[in-house]
Formats: sequence, structure tokens, C-alpha cells
Amino acid sequence: MAQAAENGSSDAPPQSNPSYEGGVGASRVFVLSKEGNPLMPCHPARARELLGKGRAVVTRQVPFTIRLKDRTLAESEVDGVQLRIDPGSKGTGFVLTDEKKEANEHGTTVTIRRGLVSVELQHRADQIRLCMQQRAGYRNRRRSANCRYRAPRSRNRGHPAGWLPPSLRHRVDTTFSVAKRLCRYAPVTEIHVELVAFDTHSMSAGRPLKGAEYQQGPLVGTSARAYLHAKWDNACAYCDATGVPLNIDYLQPRSRGGSNRITNLVLACVPCNQAKGNSPVEVFLAHRPDRLAKILQQVRTPLHDAAAMNATRWQLMDALSSLGKPLHTWPGAQTRENRSAMGLAKTHTLDALSVGSLDHEGGDAIVRFPAQVLVAKATGRGSYARTTPDRFGFPRLRRSRSKQHFGYVTGDLVRANVPSGQWTGTWTGRISVRARGQHSLRTPMGRFNVSHWNLRILQRGDGYGYSTQPESAPSTSRKIA
Repeated sequence: MAQAAENGSSDAPPQSNPSYEGGVGASRVFVLSKEGNPLMPCHPARARELLGKGRAVVTRQVPFTIRLKDRTLAESEVDGVQLRIDPGSKGTGFVLTDEKKEANEHGTTVTIRRGLVSVELQHRADQIRLCMQQRAGYRNRRRSANCRYRAPRSRNRGHPAGWLPPSLRHRVDTTFSVAKRLCRYAPVTEIHVELVAFDTHSMSAGRPLKGAEYQQGPLVGTSARAYLHAKWDNACAYCDATGVPLNIDYLQPRSRGGSNRITNLVLACVPCNQAKGNSPVEVFLAHRPDRLAKILQQVRTPLHDAAAMNATRWQLMDALSSLGKPLHTWPGAQTRENRSAMGLAKTHTLDALSVGSLDHEGGDAIVRFPAQVLVAKATGRGSYARTTPDRFGFPRLRRSRSKQHFGYVTGDLVRANVPSGQWTGTWTGRISVRARGQHSLRTPMGRFNVSHWNLRILQRGDGYGYSTQPESAPSTSRKIA
């Protein structure tokens, strides 16, 4: 199998998906022509051969890209590849594929699709939302503390057309950025995107709705407090106390990502409300499993991810159309049908591989997917804040006014040659710079400090942290069904 992967097409039989009849192979390497135009990706063994003979040079470490020194675009044969995208709320899958017409054993012409490169983009929208909430909390506190008064900002400022909150705009911008970068490194001829719309009202009701049912939610004709009093029989949900003042309590606190859905609200007496605080209900009732099971029967999955997809799908289509490539949209049901017919697991990248038209009943098939997935985690490019606050919002220490120290910036990919000590050896990873010159290097084995004299830059930071994972491994970002 190893010899076939090095010398052949590397379409080795898969080891983890017995229902999948295609192959699993090495991820392809991006190739640029002499003038910098994208050519067809090649096998890693071919890239090593070109580099060993001096016919190519490395232009980028991640994703690994080489540039030929003796061939131009006019001298090359470029068939073109397709970029397939599976957008998501927490993560987005990208796959570069090529399709060829071949004759099967019955003489019928069928379409054969191969996956060349797989990339999973992990968004940082949750972090952006928490930072916005933290900043709003700091400002709100300053109005009531013994500090300089800062009047509330009026709400009479309008937003331009197409405005999105920062956490949602981030999903569109990062997806467009990765797609644009892949079009720069590969000869993309067309883009295929899964376009889905979630019916949040039907998802909340747990059944299909028709006609006027869309206008009648659980609170129709009543209020949230009256609805909860009727549902819990005017008693505390935690201790069944009656005849006492009852407060509305969040099962999953807002400070921990809880929603305002009516299923996340219960009635609680003052002692229980104060005892629970901002802890989740699973922690508060851990010693009372029967009561916990009764309360959790009403809890339903939050609709944050579905709402985010509905809000960003058209802005994403507009952004991708600006790349100048033919853009095709496909329903999520077709993606699910293709993936199930091919026997593939459910991941972001395998869903992206299944996006598009595929007549599996007529013999069309997916015959290959890359064994390794390049994971690009959005990390940002630093903070505008020049002070580090404590948990109460007061300045704790002052940050440096400069982001660059001794020629390095946080997020740069470097190679460290440590001559002595516990971390003796050669290490590669991203760094966090320090003004004193002892930069912090993150490696798969841990984090340690290394002097800038022992570092060599490999690639400037671009706002992403890169790693690899096996294709069939569970994704670290949630995936909406």
C-alpha cells in the first residue's frame, strides 16, 4: 500500500469505512508555474522529486505550495478543478475535486469524482460574541461605578445595507478568504456551494407547520411569565415550593451561552434562584437525578447555529460570486443523499465532497478522498486593546504599543533550533512574541520559551493556526445535520 501511494495514484483501500467502495489517498500539493499561475496539483512524491532535482522551490509552507522554475502556464496542460464548499456555523468544509468521464465495465460513460485537497475552516464567532458581550459589560459597569460618566449610546444610528453583526460577518469573511486563497493556488474553474435554509419555527415546534400555524408560537395570547406559571402549576421547578415569590430562571445561564427560548426558562423561588446562581442546571441538580430528568424533558436544542446560517447564506453567495468563477448552489438534501449513497461518514469535508450533482444510480461515484484534512483555525490578528483587564474590567497591565518584536509577530510560523536544555532539538510551530525577546513557541508537545536568536521564519502569520487530522476523525467544530 505504501509503495502504491508513493509511485501510483495513492488510491489505497480505506480502513475505517467498510461501506465506502472508493479509495483513500494522499492530499495533493499545490503547484505554481514559473510566473506564479496555478497548475494542476501533484502527488507529494512528485513534489519531492521536483524539489530534489532543483526544478522547483517552496513558496509556502501551509498549505504546502511549490513553484516550478522551468515551466510556464502556456507550456502546461491544465484541466481545472472544482471547489466544493459545505458552509457551517462553527466550521466550513472545502474540497478541491476533479471529475472525469470514464467508461465502466458495461460500456456506459459515467462521471468519476476524486477529492484532491481537503480543508476544514474553524470559525471564531463564539469568541467574537463573548468579547463583544464583555466589552458591553465593562461599559455598563462604568456607568454605575464611581468613574468618569459615560452616557449610553443612543440607538438612532442606522446600519448600511447588508450589515451583519461582527460574529456573523466573520463567518462570511473567513469563508471567502479561504475560498479566494484556494483559487489562487489551484486552477479552479467552478465553485459548488451547499445552500441550505433552516425552518427554525418548525424545528422549535418539533413538527411541520402549515398556514396560520407559523403565526402562532407557544406564547400566542399570553406572556412568558403567565405561560411558565401555568406550565409549572405556580410552583418552583426545583423544590415545588408554592405560595412564595417566583422568579424566572435560566436552565442554561446567559453567561454560559444560554438562549432566551421558552424551553430554557423555568420558575424558581428566591432561595433556589440564589443557590443556583449562574451554574448549569446539570451541576445544580447533580445530586437529584430524578428532578433533573424531569426538567430536562422540556429543554430543546438551541437554534443559534441554524439562525446564523439563515442570516449569512445570501451574503456568502454574493461574496463568492465576486471571485469571477461560475457559482452553482445545491440543496442540502442532495448532499445528504450523495453522501449516504457513497457510504461516507458525516464530516464537514466529506459533506463538501458530496456537494453537487451526482447520478449514483447511473454509475457516477466518488472514487477517492484525501486521507489528511488541513484544519485552519481562525485565530485573529491581535487585539486593539493596549491594556489587559482583570475580570472586573480594570486595567491589570499595559501592553506594548508595537506588535513586532525582534522581527517576529504573534502567529508567525517559525523553526526553532534549541541548542541546550529540556527542549533541545528542532521544533516548528506558531509563536507568541514577547518584548524581551524570549518568544513563546507552541508545538504539539507543549509550549516553551525560546530566544529570538534561535528562530528562523518559515511563514508570516495570516490569522490562522494550521494543523492536520485524519479524515474520518470527529471534527472539533459542531456540525448541523
